[in-house]
Amino acid sequence: MDSFKISSALQTGLKAVGIDLAVLLRKSGLPLTLWTTGQGMVTTEQHFRLWRMVRDLCEDPAIGLKLPGLIPVEQHHPAIIAMHHARTFRDALQRFARYKILYCFSRETPPPLLLDVAFMASVEMGRCGAQKPLLRPLRLELSRSAEHGEMYEAAFGCPVKFKAKRDAIIFRSSDLDLPFVGYNAELLEMLTPQLDQQLAPHKKKQSCTDQVKWVLKRLLGGPRPEINEVAKELGMSSRTLQRRITDEGTSYRQLLNDARHELARFYLKEPSLSVSEIAYLLSYEDPSSFFRAFHEWERTTPSEWKTASRPRAKRGIKA
Repeated sequence: MDSFKISSALQTGLKAVGIDLAVLLRKSGLPLTLWTTGQGMVTTEQHFRLWRMVRDLCEDPAIGLKLPGLIPVEQHHPAIIAMHHARTFRDALQRFARYKILYCFSRETPPPLLLDVAFMASVEMGRCGAQKPLLRPLRLELSRSAEHGEMYEAAFGCPVKFKAKRDAIIFRSSDLDLPFVGYNAELLEMLTPQLDQQLAPHKKKQSCTDQVKWVLKRLLGGPRPEINEVAKELGMSSRTLQRRITDEGTSYRQLLNDARHELARFYLKEPSLSVSEIAYLLSYEDPSSFFRAFHEWERTTPSEWKTASRPRAKRGIKA
């Protein structure tokens, strides 16, 4: 069973919005000593239950948008502190994604409130790290029904699409490349090992090829990721990673190709994304390169595949 510690920093934010921690823990079925002993562990299911109860106990619909700004950076988990000293906004978000692995070992969709907190935390991190208080996403996509739309648009400063097929926050490439003014390589070197140590048990549950594809899917969207970048994310040398990939009977080029193929099928099911946008998200230099690759994978064009993948009823196919 997966288990992890909930950061004690969360207490600060919850108290600030008027949540009685004892009531919250009791109603969530968690021990009252969860934070006081410093040893309390929860599962992903318990973690999600806690956030649903926070929603029930707080009448403010904007609580998830406020919480990230109520917890001082210095009180956070070392991994979060490290993100604020990353090289760029993109680097910080990649570190954020690695950190979130520790808290989501469920196929169940995270509670909406938890998604609000994560999305707003990513925006605040970019604004603070790059010292760009007006930084805003390109758009926000939420799978939930439309509610408090104006509140979300005001908080994120971008269009919000409800009833989307996925929950996602999309940033401009130019914003992702913004340098962080507090970049500190030495501090990152000190803080990163703790997160790597916590991630280690979970990495062992996956094959090397699974891990590489997981990392690749998160690096795609910028310059074509090279094996040394993936190796760094996995905490090993390029030579070691290459050897392990070879031992599992494949190659880095093939894994990159597989990751692109899997993501392409996922993105093509999203009506709001154009083929050109998908080509960019897969780190192709131009749409024509994506067209050629997709034709090799599926023996058809992206547009034809997109049409064919729609539900039969919607295409008006006769029996």
